[in-house]
Order: sequence, then C-alpha cells, then structure tokens
Amino acid sequence: MTSAESSTASSLGPDWVLKDDGLRHRRAARIIVLDGAGRALLVRGHDADQPGRSWWFTIGGGIEPGESEAAAAVREAREEAGLELTEADLEGPVMTRAGIFHFYAETCRQDEVFFVARVARHDPTDAGWTAQERDVLDEMRWMGAAELRAQQIEIFPTVLPDLVESLAGGWDGTVRHLGTEHDDETA
Repeated sequence: MTSAESSTASSLGPDWVLKDDGLRHRRAARIIVLDGAGRALLVRGHDADQPGRSWWFTIGGGIEPGESEAAAAVREAREEAGLELTEADLEGPVMTRAGIFHFYAETCRQDEVFFVARVARHDPTDAGWTAQERDVLDEMRWMGAAELRAQQIEIFPTVLPDLVESLAGGWDGTVRHLGTEHDDETA
C-alpha cells in the first residue's frame, strides 16, 4: 500500500481502500445473467444510511486479491444467487464502467467489468448472502428490458435496459466502455 492509499476502517469492508481523492475504491466483477426469455436476474438493494432509497443492479462484487475478473464473477453468481457457473459459461467482458456512488455514508468508486451468462432457468437463492448483504439487499427478480424501463427506482448501470435488450439477441463481441457514471447522490 502506498502513502496514497489507506486501509482505515470502513463499514464497506476491507476491500474498499481509501485513496488520496477521498473516495473508497475497489475493482469489481459483475454478471448479467440472462434467461431464455431475455430477462436479467437483478438484485434490489438500499443504503443502510438511506433506507428509503433503493435501486436495481446486477449480481457482482469485489475482486479478491489474486482472483481474475472472470473467477470473481463466477464466485459472486454462486454467493449472491446460488447460481453455479464456470468461467467457460461467461461471455465477455461485454462492458466496463466506473461507478461513483454514495453508500454507508461514504462516496465510493468501483471500477467494474461486466460479463454475460445465459441460463435456461434458475430460481435464485439468498442462502449465500453475508450478514452485511442481508442488511442492504432486499430481493432478486428476473426482469426484461421493458420492465426495467418502467421501474420507478434507480437502475445501475443506467444503460442496463438497453444492454439487456441488445444482449438478449446475442453478444456482438464489442466491449462497451461507459466511462464514469455518478448516482443521483454524487452527481
């Protein structure tokens, strides 16, 4: 760790490193799980410090030391949804983005890489959720692009409805780079 980084305690967990810019930072792997009907498996969560604010997002989380992006995506699918995949089941990466958001009373930056996995059917389970995840994750649901567009709460990444619609027909091999997205609390 350099002098530009600090591991001071945070409610976010040890994988979030405080950088000189004052933001907690980590790298993450996310997975867009699509079923045969073109629906994505999403998680709805909320901020423990702002329980009235919630949003939909893809399965995924921090990349552990020595872990590849694809291995992290596979692990997160198992832990967050009980979905057993292999790295060979993944397409991509299909997208990257840096998300800057407010969570646990801190402003965070997460550099994300997204993969796609296609499954015929899966009934998600929260059996692998940690105590911290149980505090902030509310439900999992399969949603298509039209249902995502109709949501009254935030969706991350913001292009997810279009991405789900596009990927449902197959991936064209293009990696989309979204740049940096800010949630409404940090914009």
